[in-house]
Amino acid sequence: MGSEDRTIVAPAPEEPFLKLGRLRLLLALDALLIEGSVSRAAERMGMGTPAMSRLLGQIREVYDDPIFIRSSRRLIPTPFAESMRQRIRALAAEAEALFQPHVRSSDGLIIDPAAWSGSPVIEAAPLTTRPSILLEGEPLPESFARKLAVIGKANDARKRLAKHIATIGAGIGHSRPLITSEAEDAFSTILEGRADPVQVGALLSVMHFRGETAAELAGFAQAARTHIGATDLRSSSVDLDWPAYISPKSRRMPWFLQAALLLAQSGYRILLHGNDGADNIKGTLVSAARAIGIPICASRAAAADAIEEHGIAYIPVAALSSQIHSLLSLYSVLETRSSINSLMPLLNPLGATTSMMGVVRPAYRELHRDAGALLGFRNMTILGASRDAAEATPFRSSTLLRLVDGRAEDLFVPARPEPKAYPLTGMTGLEYWRAVWAGKVRDERVTDIVTATAATALLSLARGNAGQYETCRLRARELWDARRKCTP
Repeated sequence: MGSEDRTIVAPAPEEPFLKLGRLRLLLALDALLIEGSVSRAAERMGMGTPAMSRLLGQIREVYDDPIFIRSSRRLIPTPFAESMRQRIRALAAEAEALFQPHVRSSDGLIIDPAAWSGSPVIEAAPLTTRPSILLEGEPLPESFARKLAVIGKANDARKRLAKHIATIGAGIGHSRPLITSEAEDAFSTILEGRADPVQVGALLSVMHFRGETAAELAGFAQAARTHIGATDLRSSSVDLDWPAYISPKSRRMPWFLQAALLLAQSGYRILLHGNDGADNIKGTLVSAARAIGIPICASRAAAADAIEEHGIAYIPVAALSSQIHSLLSLYSVLETRSSINSLMPLLNPLGATTSMMGVVRPAYRELHRDAGALLGFRNMTILGASRDAAEATPFRSSTLLRLVDGRAEDLFVPARPEPKAYPLTGMTGLEYWRAVWAGKVRDERVTDIVTATAATALLSLARGNAGQYETCRLRARELWDARRKCTP
């Protein structure tokens, strides 16, 4: 075809309403970058949260980028979003300035000295920068990148950990979350005892204050699993992993232990592992487990043997790793949780094929499911709980967050009527606990808690759907009614 036959077609002009719609997306993105929260950005824009969520979805579609990474506390911008932050802020600021009070000169020109400097709005910002008031001597992003490169070449483990601290804690515009491999390297360095105590405190404090990401949780958990020699997830003989890391301040009896024992008596192999304070020998979990015949083990090998013989075992975290136990004990020093508390439900020491955990904070439930998927967990159930142990609350509606054959799904469980609670009469808490299990005391409220917890575990093991929950609940009640009537 000759050049004389070619026809040049000009692109069709964009419709005005499309331009206005895209401008709205940019203003919405500016609000999201400023607030780090969909609800607060919606409030800033004077709209509802669902509307802002839809705008965020449109922004992601337009740019083909996630735009934000979800953490436990706020939205963290992706590098692409960060690269646009300054330009978008300048655009929004210029739009706001145009509506500020102004005066006119004698010849009719608008004079606004505060908003007009006679120069273009702003030049394109370098990648990964973020608006901030630079103090004298504050490093630019390029300098920060060079610093990390130099640190990364060092062989000193403390220098290597310093790089990870600088990555997450260098301040606005100069930090980002750790990727999984970086988080694994950082926590491995700590567990190997090669980190300065100041570094440990700095890393945990900064990460917890900012909010962990799923990738960071997965990296920490993988380092911990490697440290304790955890069994591969594909070669385990254990059916259900049941973490139980409760607050040392908790005074409630752990009824979930009785649900676990019901399943063990019906033929399932259950590993319980946990912590209930600095004293694991006389803690509530150990005393309660021993009172109904659950073996207390001092090593992973002993736990495997106990499961083979009895179908169930409980192992305190101190028996798995003195280092991890010591890090958990920082709670009494800092009076706040850390990323160590968050990773423990993902430990799965014997590589059970199914895991069931309780997570207190709503924002962490999706993070734990996402982290579990990154670790290769295929079947997982996360309950909303009042403590970090999987115990059902049947008297209020709840949503179970699950992985079923690696697929994420949510299952709604409606509330059941709450029976009357019976006060303790002439018994200690442990005596009442033992009497309920032995059938000497009938407490319908406790029975509902135990059977609902066992039903959730049965559903998880069966990889069942919502329609099978009631069948599992009835089966759990049968197991409860058929339990042995005397304490060992």
